[in-house]
Amino acid sequence: MGKKLLEVMADKIRVKHYSISTEKTYVHWAKRYILYHNKRHPKDMGRIEIEQFLTHLATKLNVSPTTQNQAFNAILFLYEQVLNISLKDQNIQALRAKERKDIPVVLAIDEIKSIILNMR
Repeated sequence: MGKKLLEVMADKIRVKHYSISTEKTYVHWAKRYILYHNKRHPKDMGRIEIEQFLTHLATKLNVSPTTQNQAFNAILFLYEQVLNISLKDQNIQALRAKERKDIPVVLAIDEIKSIILNMR
């Protein structure tokens, strides 16, 4: 019996000399993509299912744009490098994750002095 799809994917990643963490991450996202679609084989899915999964990550799981891009890159690798299915002409349009707006707090010297004096 042949290797399973995710094992083939891991082998392809190793051949390309990607890091072990990239291998684990890409296989993880490919597995989640397949499980999200009730274990359908990726060759039986395409643009619509990819968009649904990536939109789900952004809207229901509230992942960061970086995480969503990582998942997308893993799925692209799965299709293009493992299944030999090009997605270049697919124009995948998932709802993009929102950039988090964590504004750093910067205090003026006088504000810091005031805080220190009030601590005493």
